[in-house]
Amino acid sequence: MPTVLDHRHRQMRRALKWSASLFAGYLFITYQVLTDGFMVRIDRELSELEHPRFTGTVGFIVRRLDDLGLRGVSGIALLIVALYISRRFKTWRPINLGLLSFISLNVVVGAFKYGLGRTKPRDGFDILHAGGMSYPSGHASNAIFIWGVVAYLIYRYAHVDRYNGRLASAGVGLLALTVCVVSLLRNTHWFLDLFGGLLLGGALLVLIIAIDRFFPSHSQLH
Repeated sequence: MPTVLDHRHRQMRRALKWSASLFAGYLFITYQVLTDGFMVRIDRELSELEHPRFTGTVGFIVRRLDDLGLRGVSGIALLIVALYISRRFKTWRPINLGLLSFISLNVVVGAFKYGLGRTKPRDGFDILHAGGMSYPSGHASNAIFIWGVVAYLIYRYAHVDRYNGRLASAGVGLLALTVCVVSLLRNTHWFLDLFGGLLLGGALLVLIIAIDRFFPSHSQLH
């Protein structure tokens, strides 16, 4: 008869496969960027389109939607949620998980940004190793990973059923998609920057959740 540990091992293996698949997808997109592959044509075609100019109230709203992908905004939200849950359940685990998530994302994304040095579409040209910080998109990575961890912490420690848990997951996906669409409209990132950022953030999110679920604490409810 399968034990709880066996079940956790199966969950971990399944999660590691998903994380590896997402990361493999990210590496493929990175290869496309490095070799000026066929997918880079999408970047150039989208960049050459006429981009709308948002002003007034609409412009303010669009910029605030874009800000949802900022490290400062998502990081503060994660800190508030982690601190509240840690105090509520008298455990350091949410804070530790939040710090691990925030640091790991910024180290990994930052390393790729500095290593590739891709220029932004607003510069008017697409060059690698030019000191740019475009690929992968930190906005997209933050939106899927950090907000995903926020939703996960709430799900794990609050009385949230699976249906509402799926709604929260859908909400994170919608938020990430919104950030990506706004970035494309404002021409602040190439399409592959955003796609790669989502894949990288998703890979890290699945990995972090898998590790946390493999070593559960007594204060977690699911």
